[in-house]
Amino acid sequence: MLGAAVLGALGAVGRVTLFAGSALSHCLRPPLYLPALAQQLFQIGWLSLPVVGLTALFTGAALALQIYAGGARFSAEEVVPSIVAIGMVRELGPVLGGLMVAARVASSIAAEIATMKVTEQIDALVTLSTNPLKYLVVPRLVAATLTVPVLVAVGDAVGIFGGYAVGITRLGFNPAAYLQNTVDFLELWDVLSGLVKGAVFGFLVALMGCYHGMTAGRGAEGVGAATKSAVVSASVLILAANYLLTEAFFAA
Repeated sequence: MLGAAVLGALGAVGRVTLFAGSALSHCLRPPLYLPALAQQLFQIGWLSLPVVGLTALFTGAALALQIYAGGARFSAEEVVPSIVAIGMVRELGPVLGGLMVAARVASSIAAEIATMKVTEQIDALVTLSTNPLKYLVVPRLVAATLTVPVLVAVGDAVGIFGGYAVGITRLGFNPAAYLQNTVDFLELWDVLSGLVKGAVFGFLVALMGCYHGMTAGRGAEGVGAATKSAVVSASVLILAANYLLTEAFFAA
């Protein structure tokens, strides 16, 4: 029983790896379907902006309250601006942004591609001598990899603003001092590391959505299973990749 589960998990990892390698190889070869890419940039990037922005705003505000309450136990309330900024750009901005995009985009991609498979639209593309990976997968991978770092950057700024708003209205911080403290302790690599994480998370989200959509079973049940599996696997991979990237970027 255990051996069958392990073999099944290893087989799944192998299939995903082969799918990712094939998709990446197609990303590096022409043609690139620009209209499809533009549509995915809009769908994945622009339409995800509200949910990422709201999530970051409330997260930054709550983070400021929590850090202030914790710091007050050690008379260290002044660390609120720096910890909010570092926490948002290094961890919370990329991770929460990636998870929100996974919830919205991975499910959408998986459902759309799985429905196309069920209704034999993918077979029609093959009949028309159009590679499904090139036409369906590559634009989504490229769009997610490019747009999620932008969403992360916006989320970082909005989250820091949320902490700033709470700091000056509820916690009694001086506005100029709060901003100066934020700038003094925030380094360029803190921001860049979060953007790199965003690009990796975007690739993983699109990859899981496309993989589960392309391998979906027949019928409505197959579409539902693909959608669920895409969100779960994308979320787990984001958290695992976040640890590995943090270990690589900031381990002593």
